[in-house]
Amino acid sequence: MKTHTKETQDILTPRLAMQILKEGNERFVKNLKQQRDLLQQVNDTRDGQWPFATVLSCIDSRTSAELIFDQGLGDIFSVRIAGNIVNTDILGSMEFACKVAGSKLIVVLGHSKCGAIKGACDHVEMGNLTELLSKIQPAVYQENSTKKDRTSANHSFVENVAEINVKRSVKSIIERSFILEQMVENGTVGIIGAMYNIETGIVEFYNDVLFIRDEQNANFSVAELRH
Repeated sequence: MKTHTKETQDILTPRLAMQILKEGNERFVKNLKQQRDLLQQVNDTRDGQWPFATVLSCIDSRTSAELIFDQGLGDIFSVRIAGNIVNTDILGSMEFACKVAGSKLIVVLGHSKCGAIKGACDHVEMGNLTELLSKIQPAVYQENSTKKDRTSANHSFVENVAEINVKRSVKSIIERSFILEQMVENGTVGIIGAMYNIETGIVEFYNDVLFIRDEQNANFSVAELRH
């Protein structure tokens, strides 16, 4: 598998970038990873990098984006923080990845049985973790289908909050970054949310928070899709 170059990055669209990730996850699930010469990829990327996608995921040790999407050195930007939350530093990193380095797709990737989500569900307060978990609390309060046992002991409640948190993060990127909003509007960048199942290895993409402009949605408007 060859390393991406400026030329291959340029010809990709956001939708093609998403397809590459989907196919990579299919290979991962089937244990059919692409053959790569990692040392050659080190040499290929020593003078520059041309990642086609940016993945915001949790720090969980089981959710390495390069592995679960079967990608190599120089293929994707990997942004990791507990609970895959969005803050100013992460937005700046994404703006660099897309505006400066040419990344075509942003994926907000949550995962099942997330410890940060469980902590938010239980309203944990512990040092600096308190402030981080407070950014997940809106997703906890937004989950209104669970009437009883709204704690981490309730698996369904935790997974519902995790999904809501991913979708809130996607919309937060659009709302808080004028640069990325404009890139989505003009079709150079796409954004989507997804969920990784740590039991099966499968990534589910959320089409209801898919922000990609193409021929099928020529009248696409980010402002209309925010709400």
